[in-house]
Amino acid sequence: MFISSAYAQAAAGDTQSTLISMLPLLLMFVVLYFVMIRPQMKRQKEHKAMVEALAKGDEVITAGGLLGKVSKVGEAYIGLELTDGVEVQMQRTAVVQVLPKGSIKAL
Repeated sequence: MFISSAYAQAAAGDTQSTLISMLPLLLMFVVLYFVMIRPQMKRQKEHKAMVEALAKGDEVITAGGLLGKVSKVGEAYIGLELTDGVEVQMQRTAVVQVLPKGSIKAL
């Protein structure tokens, strides 16, 4: 008598509210892609191109902080001349930066 009867309602509005609640999650993923993932992929691509273009005589800086001139170039390894008579073998991927010619005066 005092309690009204409850009737089942159609779930037509639930689909729209679900999409709206998913919108912040999708927006965060899009921002994450453009802020973090895309620049990292670009840096990896540039580093790979630089490592593949290494040639004998290039002056480089390695990940360990060594400065030297490339004396030998192999498929996976390079010979790096640190000073006269001191040469080390290292992986090509350890090269961080190629310097302009004449940057290293000691060699």
